[in-house]
Amino acid sequence: MRSKVVRIGIVAGEPSGDKLGAGLIKALMSEYPGAEFVGIGGPKMRQAGCDTLYDMERIELMGIDGLFDKLGDILKIRAALYRKFVAHPPHLFIGVDVPDFNLGLERKLKKKNIRTIHYVSPTVWAWRGYRIHKIRRAVDHMLTLFPFEAEFYKRHKIPVTCVGHPIADEIGQPDKIAARKKIGIPISPGNLVIGLLPGSRRSEVKNLGALFVEVAEKIHNADPTIQFVLPFASAQMQKIFYDVAGSTAQLPIFTLNGQSRDAIEASDIVVLASGTAALEAALLCRPHVIVYKLSPLAYWLFQKLRHVDYYSMPNQLLPEPVIPELVQDQATADNIVHAVNEFIKNPQKVQKLEQDFIDLHKQLKRNANLQASKAIVKLLESS
Repeated sequence: MRSKVVRIGIVAGEPSGDKLGAGLIKALMSEYPGAEFVGIGGPKMRQAGCDTLYDMERIELMGIDGLFDKLGDILKIRAALYRKFVAHPPHLFIGVDVPDFNLGLERKLKKKNIRTIHYVSPTVWAWRGYRIHKIRRAVDHMLTLFPFEAEFYKRHKIPVTCVGHPIADEIGQPDKIAARKKIGIPISPGNLVIGLLPGSRRSEVKNLGALFVEVAEKIHNADPTIQFVLPFASAQMQKIFYDVAGSTAQLPIFTLNGQSRDAIEASDIVVLASGTAALEAALLCRPHVIVYKLSPLAYWLFQKLRHVDYYSMPNQLLPEPVIPELVQDQATADNIVHAVNEFIKNPQKVQKLEQDFIDLHKQLKRNANLQASKAIVKLLESS
């Protein structure tokens, strides 16, 4: 515990960042009990003690497809936040993810001699590699979740600490039976359960909802004993799903409000949109199939600017990229069903994959909140 009173600016722009920010605030509060946190966040950061000047939904970006609808408001908020921090400088500014918002703000604050930390590396190693120069101008210290990211920044002479991934800290030994009891899924012993996770963003659910129902229909017609669990990120996403997919009353689909991680743990195999859910599935030792569809423009841009061959983080981290990825034109019901059946018919392949997942979990479990807090304290105490 330190007697120094610190004021920290902090911005998160989506639920995963809100959770990361809240964990970091709590860890820093144990070092600086009187610390003040001010900026942008969600309910978890507010509960942890952050004075949120704007709700994070106002700066949340839904990828390229949703950028132009909110751009004007986002730029106004960023300018107002900059003016506030310059008028009342914090000891440190922490940008939690949302690089398109935070890096520009960090660069301007750094010019005013306000030190900056960026928590969660932009995927500069995967696409839009030219951003590394912008990052160097904006960031005093980068906090990464994955070891290979830290090596990337070291090569580019940017101060960095790999803190591990908070999800790896949260997830313990997977227990399929306990998870099924927890969510109350009515399933007969021995029946196969397939998780369906069409994503947490409007564009994802619109693009994948009907496709996932078609997949469930084909699997059900081939084997009526197989059951499905479908968690919705919110009531809004549930409505969007049924608007595009229609009724699922004819299928053995058990729906949940939230609880996506419980749904993954309760499943034998998971079909999911690329994103955080893929990492959760890997850390829960569940074989999964990555499915993703973008608008033609967004996909064209990504293809032009990417530097990697695989989309999901588990495929970046595993010794070999063995998770099926069905993207854009490859994302068809027949292809997804085939990938699911490959897992069903090859238990030895699944067993090998599960061991790789266990090794990955060990690699990423580092007590991320504590490690991030230590790096920040070191920077604060160096003044």
